[in-house]
Amino acid sequence: MGSPDLLLALLADARLPVGGHTQSAGVEPAMAHGGLTAADVPAFTTGRLRTVTAVEAGTAVVARHRVLAGDDLAPLQRAWAARTPSQPLRAASGTLGRGYLRLARSLWPDPPHLEGGWDGLERTCGRTPPRPLVLGALAAVAGLDAERLVRLCAHEDVATAAAAVLKLEPLDPLVATGWVLAAHPEVEALVERCAHLTDPDDVPATAAPLVEQFSLQHAVTRQRLFHA
Repeated sequence: MGSPDLLLALLADARLPVGGHTQSAGVEPAMAHGGLTAADVPAFTTGRLRTVTAVEAGTAVVARHRVLAGDDLAPLQRAWAARTPSQPLRAASGTLGRGYLRLARSLWPDPPHLEGGWDGLERTCGRTPPRPLVLGALAAVAGLDAERLVRLCAHEDVATAAAAVLKLEPLDPLVATGWVLAAHPEVEALVERCAHLTDPDDVPATAAPLVEQFSLQHAVTRQRLFHA
């Protein structure tokens, strides 16, 4: 399947046509409803890496394991939903999952390891499967290991937040890029925390109540740049 490092670079590319540009990793809701400022973003992304992103990365890693083992993804989807109580956030994840599924069908039309192929995943998880489940299945199909998969989930979350700030407040792009680099120790801590997971019950259940609250408020905000 080619170099796993090049595959990681491909999937982490913000230009990937999966709809990632429509998301702010919670930054816009937090700015609009919680008073978050650009100076607060590094602490905000650290909080996300320890909570929201841990749920996403843990779910993706377990999905990868279950696809390789030929196990059903339905229990994992229920575990993810229980850890993601906000309906707007579940909907946003489904929209992104649909985009990744479209990408996967195009790049890997005959996926190894995935019983029933991408149609089978859709039958199990619905027409808008959660993003981390699709990412985990994609990693299994393409040969991406668990450690790189966690780095992908974590880097994308931090980079999405940094990119969103540039559209919401005047800021030197080099500052935002510095935030992404500074987050790397937290990303590696998340790798240690999640890369070994294999069971849906072991997915981190780390709540972020304000993120959930702001997402609910954001869903009924009429003027906004991002879905979530």
